[in-house]
Amino acid sequence: MSDIHIVRTHTMPLKKAKDAANDFARQLKEKFDLAYEWEGETLNFQRPGAQGTLTLTKSEVTIDVTLGFLLKAFKGTMTGHINDNLDKLFGAAGGATATAGKAPAKKAAKAK
Repeated sequence: MSDIHIVRTHTMPLKKAKDAANDFARQLKEKFDLAYEWEGETLNFQRPGAQGTLTLTKSEVTIDVTLGFLLKAFKGTMTGHINDNLDKLFGAAGGATATAGKAPAKKAAKAK
């Protein structure tokens, strides 16, 4: 089971979406020494303490990441960074769903 699971809709042609995913992978390689390779429309990536996939379809990009013990503490921060990068590469998060970290606490209504 993934520690981070994000599904994002997109409207790009598949080739353009794959180019955007390649840009994303190159950034991660430079910043985090991440190794990656494509298998069809799935980008497999790994580095010590983390591994995952980015899968493209005509209308969605799905990211699943499994974190090692030491990186689990940074799951929320990592999810935020992934979403920020997906916003830049595939458009705003209108069609995003993510399962990572805790749900935000509901604010209590103020009594007047």
